[in-house]
Amino acid sequence: MKNKKLGGLYLITDNSHGEELQNKLAAALKGGTRIVQYRGKDLSASEKLQEAQMVGSLCRKNGALFIVNDDPNLALDCKADGVHLGQQDMSVTQARALLGPDKIIGTSNRTVQQALDSRRAGADYIAVGSIYPTGTKHDAVHIGLDTLRAIRQAVDLPLVAIGGIDRNRAGEVIDAGADAIALISAIMSDPSPALAAREIALQFNLRAPVPRGRVLTVAGSDSGGGAGIQADLKTVTLLGAYGMSVITALTAQNTRGVHGIYPIPPAFVGEQLMAVLDDLNPEVIKTGMLLDAAIVYLVAQALEDHGLLAVVDPVMIAKGGALLLREEAVQSCREHLLPRTYLLTPNLPEASELTGLPVHTEADMETAARRLQKLGARNVLLKGGHLKGKAVDLLLDGDTLHRLPATRIDSRNTHGTGCTSSAAIAALLAAGHPLPEAVKLAKEFITEAIRTAPDLGVGHGPVNHFAAAKYLLHKIEEP
Repeated sequence: MKNKKLGGLYLITDNSHGEELQNKLAAALKGGTRIVQYRGKDLSASEKLQEAQMVGSLCRKNGALFIVNDDPNLALDCKADGVHLGQQDMSVTQARALLGPDKIIGTSNRTVQQALDSRRAGADYIAVGSIYPTGTKHDAVHIGLDTLRAIRQAVDLPLVAIGGIDRNRAGEVIDAGADAIALISAIMSDPSPALAAREIALQFNLRAPVPRGRVLTVAGSDSGGGAGIQADLKTVTLLGAYGMSVITALTAQNTRGVHGIYPIPPAFVGEQLMAVLDDLNPEVIKTGMLLDAAIVYLVAQALEDHGLLAVVDPVMIAKGGALLLREEAVQSCREHLLPRTYLLTPNLPEASELTGLPVHTEADMETAARRLQKLGARNVLLKGGHLKGKAVDLLLDGDTLHRLPATRIDSRNTHGTGCTSSAAIAALLAAGHPLPEAVKLAKEFITEAIRTAPDLGVGHGPVNHFAAAKYLLHKIEEP
């Protein structure tokens, strides 16, 4: 097991037990958890062993490492991959004598000297913390990022950072040298452990070589190349992620409008989904034109089964007036897709259709965004392109509202802006950018894409994906 790379999202179990613990862990593992540390507090020895065996079985099924907290004997009995030792627990030398050379042994450390001592004693990884104040352990000493950096300089073992880390802090902790991030309540107390795990696990992709992250787009084909599958794959690829596709419909269209739609049978849409999901392991799904209720349900079920972040662009009507989401599918979207959506990205008419509310002003937008969140969407980006004046978007990120204004560009070349914008968010999330940053960068991307549009055709022309990607990647890579 020592040859297995120790890194990524490291989950420490909370006080849940039995079926509750099993359900939380199964979801978190679907979401990309790579290591689980089992604590098993307040249980008898026999109950703890039984529960540890259940945790180990889940870890093996999902290819994750299984670590037992404090107790080398339990680790041996339940055939765990290793044990984690506190400063007051059994020594590394004693644990090694009991477990043998092939098991993983980690230790808790607060100083460079403790880390050096752990390495000298034969530890396989170093846990460092508490990095920030934490609600889980009130008496923890907060060591901060500077100590993490100093330990990174001093030892070459894998580092696990722990304590008060959340989605918005994960990036700076990884930048400071952490190979893994240990979390408890940020995952275990979340209503959706799979989504909570996935959005943090993806941040490790910022260290990966290109392509960074894997994005599956489920949408219709645009023969004009400005929207749909074609726009999505251009955007995802140009922004450095790996793109995959499931086609829901073929369209005959150009800048003048949609001249015909040929639906793909839902059963074949399902075959495409399973082919990709069973082999290529996408991390983010971006949806566009889903067309009918059966396809909406297929996508919603795939999200439930695989714990992926879904960026849902609820495409309903083309600019020329063609219906791209049948009426019965709108209700299916409300009932099945929204509760499994990580980020919903409607424009004003789409938000009005989904909520039944008039949406004409910024105040209306906030009301609609909160209604959509109550319908199940974890986060909502309401796009204000239909507002008068500035093109203001509102991002409802959990309980936090972000206002994203931009100067309106007077252009007829806006075909595919919704598809392109949501695909950019999906690609940036997959590459490791947290949600607020991904949305902000995608806003800059689509603004530049409209500004530099190549002026093709005589109707609503496509935007400039290449120029926008070149601009944004240069900005991201600047020191």
